Amino acid sequence: MKILITGATGLVGSEIVRLSLAKNYVVHYLTTRKDKIVSQENYKGFYWNPKEQEIDNSCIDGVDAIINLAGASISKKWTKSHKKAVLDSRINTVQLLHRLLSENSHQVKQLVAASALGIYPSSLTKRYDESEEEISTSFLGEVVGAWEKEVDTISSLGLKVTKIRIGIVLSKNGGALVEMKKPVKVGAGAALGSGKQWQSWIHVYDLANMFLYCFEQQLTGIYNGVASHPISNKELTREIAKQLDKPFIVPNVPAFMMKLMLGEMSTIVLESQYLKNDKIKNNGYEFQFDTIESALNECLN
Repeated sequence: MKILITGATGLVGSEIVRLSLAKNYVVHYLTTRKDKIVSQENYKGFYWNPKEQEIDNSCIDGVDAIINLAGASISKKWTKSHKKAVLDSRINTVQLLHRLLSENSHQVKQLVAASALGIYPSSLTKRYDESEEEISTSFLGEVVGAWEKEVDTISSLGLKVTKIRIGIVLSKNGGALVEMKKPVKVGAGAALGSGKQWQSWIHVYDLANMFLYCFEQQLTGIYNGVASHPISNKELTREIAKQLDKPFIVPNVPAFMMKLMLGEMSTIVLESQYLKNDKIKNNGYEFQFDTIESALNECLN
């Protein structure tokens, strides 16, 4: 099995690489930095520049599946220029992959693409499965909606297409949990806004494994990349404090304060999306970390 991965050095990508190599898969990866290119028997890098639509066509030689994770971080300040980069980086990436596949002979059978829970409207009461058609009117909803639409164009090339709508990724190696635990570690753990907003989360191992599982089982369509038990922001913060043996006594941080500090970007922590994962489980996927206790225990201890 040979897989081409974009975003291979990121939090999720590096875990997919680790699991792929453990399965004796051959990994090709794309990077915008030529100094990051290595060439080993089972792990080989190739240069690309989505902004300029440049790519080393040999990256797909012998490849069976592409896993697309590339895109500018949403965790940087949402200036006008960075918001443009967030959208353009996702669209340009898929357009370049489309051109690569349409202009070159290959044996690629499937694209498994990252998407995000931000496509769902914020709600304290709804429970979202993959059949939901309403798209959030927020900036993230706009980005993810356009991203998924672009990904769908790959199916016109005869490939199977799978989209995984990723929740909050929990990992000991970076990501959201690193920021969440900082105030908790100094005894200032507090819920954000009302604290009632739903946080649909997933352990990085399960998410990475789900990407591989979708290809191995040839699953197509949309899947929510979340564990089975979303948790409120207040309870998540409380559980982090419990795992770190720290107090949880600070009053909530008001929503207006979050908006003053983060501006429009505050939607990342204040919006509420409860995602259901019945579809991937009904297709046989078994989670390793399906409770917040087990996930945080692995990440924090």
